Amino acid sequence: MKRTRSQTKSNSTPNNDPKPPTKTLISSKIPFTVKKIPNLTLKNKKPNLHLPTPPPSTTTIAKPLSSHGEIESALNHLHSADPLLSTIINTFPSPQLSTNTTPFLSLIKTLISQQISTKSASSIENRFISLFGHPSSILPDAVLSLSPTHLRQIGISGPKATYIHDLSTKYANGFLSDSSIIEMDDETLYEKLTSVKGIGPWSVHMFMIFTLHRPDVLPVGDLGVRKGVQKLYGLKGLPSPSQMEVLCHKWKPYRSVGTWYMYKLVEAKGVLPNPTTVLC
Repeated sequence: MKRTRSQTKSNSTPNNDPKPPTKTLISSKIPFTVKKIPNLTLKNKKPNLHLPTPPPSTTTIAKPLSSHGEIESALNHLHSADPLLSTIINTFPSPQLSTNTTPFLSLIKTLISQQISTKSASSIENRFISLFGHPSSILPDAVLSLSPTHLRQIGISGPKATYIHDLSTKYANGFLSDSSIIEMDDETLYEKLTSVKGIGPWSVHMFMIFTLHRPDVLPVGDLGVRKGVQKLYGLKGLPSPSQMEVLCHKWKPYRSVGTWYMYKLVEAKGVLPNPTTVLC
């Protein structure tokens, strides 16, 4: 599932993040032409908004989507669970996943990219990495050795320098670590990451989907995902976060993959590519 930044001032607006990013890896506010897509809308029908009783909570860590066979399992489930989503799945290539960034560096990139263009974020990230010679050398103590002034000299704002230092401090004192992040259940991970300055709910959701490849994440406040669900089900207005939970419940336990296809649907701007055959 390749991550592509798209937090622009007119694009994605994360919810409740201290500094709402305007460039990230996937858009939340992608403008598109409103057109009816054949076989995707529900005419004169209202979606069933009765949410089934959820199963008891569990701290079991599900296999990441990057595990062998997990994407195929997700697509098979979504094909059978949601006929409308199945049409979208058949239209786009299956998600591709990137596994070449550590959680620590990925979180730093998330902080750097807030409120700036893709081009600017990429340039600053490259300058940041060059300070250490190689991504593998970007460790908490090494980052803390750089003063806020030094970080500002490569284009990182004062507030973002504070956020990066706070993240690095939490790594240095053991509150967070790459290994513990990988092993945490979703609820604990959410609580710990949102305690870091500059990281809010939307950023955590994107990190869980595109870095950790957690299979069942639904960013209910993400405008791009909400627009996708609106188009998919032919709704007159944007679904609320609570409606999102109900409408997308059938996607469990692979709501991250459903989310990915909502981004693709919105990016298509109403004009879908030729259908492809994906696990029909």
